[in-house]
Amino acid sequence: MEISSSEPLNPHAMRSRISELSEIHSSNQNEVESEALYSDSEKFLNDCISHLENKVKQITEEYSDVGFLGIEDLDKYLAYLKEELNQVEAESAKISNEIEDLSRNHIEESNILEHNLEGLKCALDSIASQERVDEGPFFASSMNDGHQSNLMDANEEQKFEILELESQIEKNNAILKSLQNLDSTFKRLDALEQIEDALAGLKVIGFDGNCIRLSLQTYIPKVEGALWQTIIDDTDEPSVMNHELLLEIMDDGTMEVKNVEMFPNDVYIGDILDAAKSFRQLSTNLVAPERWSSLEWLVGKVQDRIILSTLRRYIVKSRNKSRYCFEYIEKDETIAAHMVGGIDAFIKVSQGWPLSKSPLKLLSVKSSDHHSGGISLSLLCKVQEMANSLDMNIRQSLSAFADAVEKLLLEQMRLELRSDDASDM
Repeated sequence: MEISSSEPLNPHAMRSRISELSEIHSSNQNEVESEALYSDSEKFLNDCISHLENKVKQITEEYSDVGFLGIEDLDKYLAYLKEELNQVEAESAKISNEIEDLSRNHIEESNILEHNLEGLKCALDSIASQERVDEGPFFASSMNDGHQSNLMDANEEQKFEILELESQIEKNNAILKSLQNLDSTFKRLDALEQIEDALAGLKVIGFDGNCIRLSLQTYIPKVEGALWQTIIDDTDEPSVMNHELLLEIMDDGTMEVKNVEMFPNDVYIGDILDAAKSFRQLSTNLVAPERWSSLEWLVGKVQDRIILSTLRRYIVKSRNKSRYCFEYIEKDETIAAHMVGGIDAFIKVSQGWPLSKSPLKLLSVKSSDHHSGGISLSLLCKVQEMANSLDMNIRQSLSAFADAVEKLLLEQMRLELRSDDASDM
């Protein structure tokens, strides 16, 4: 704000502005002091480690498939979790030091701002006192040319002082903005650390404005059970999948997700992002929204999708046969079985399969070869209906289900051929 010599001086407006800055500073100071009680570094680090250990135990209990692991695989899994624990401990110590530095800078700059505001108040009080003396009855009755000259000099000095005060106010505004940015950074670091604690295999590797880069490690379990034969026999397949997530969060100070990119982009997550946006819109309409944000929900869902998609691709790869081959369509969560004779069977993957025991479903059977053009639509529809009525055990296994569909198709084609021959006779 600039003041020209032709504009009337308004110390009252300046005093009001200084009071406003003092109130903002006092409000931020109270908020920081209340949060400082929570952020004791040593206690915070111990709580973080204890929370992660409990989370590891919870993850082990939640995943029923861990019980199917052999001793060697279980040892690898436990070693992996211990390594995660050590990495999180180091990361927590690093973040704790960063938080202490931010808090120390916050206190120092807050003290500078408070001192400057007090100086501004004293200067304005001095100016106001001088004005009251100048406006006294004795001054009015005894004013002469010398007094008028002194008054002009005093006014010039006051203008200079006010310009200095305006400059100081601008500096204080910059300090206040810096304090607010530090407070926002502190809150985001705290929120990110809470998310790291809640989700295994997650690390923050970059933070720039509203963009966060996360390193995501996802452990891929082996699926075995009474109704399952071993699905993955190849030891070449990795047991841990590594991804990076580039998250763009809202610029309103929250941790709500605005956009996300994944590298490598080998798993479809578009529907998860759409659901996270819907969650954000819904939470803004709640009277008392939950404290956890859509960011934590989104990262958890992405990890679940990586596990399921990876297992499905492994199963498709291990079940390809010379008689027919499988192809997993990621976006539609559908498996296409390309059979002999130009027949394509499209199988819908149930939610949670293969970790859950939910059955597969035959969506459609189509003729993709001109040699199979004689197959009637009614026959294909009948095969679809019969396939979806098969025993649950058959529909849980991809290879068994595909074999059954092919068998039903051949049987119905023979019956239709016999019916046609009988009608010709």
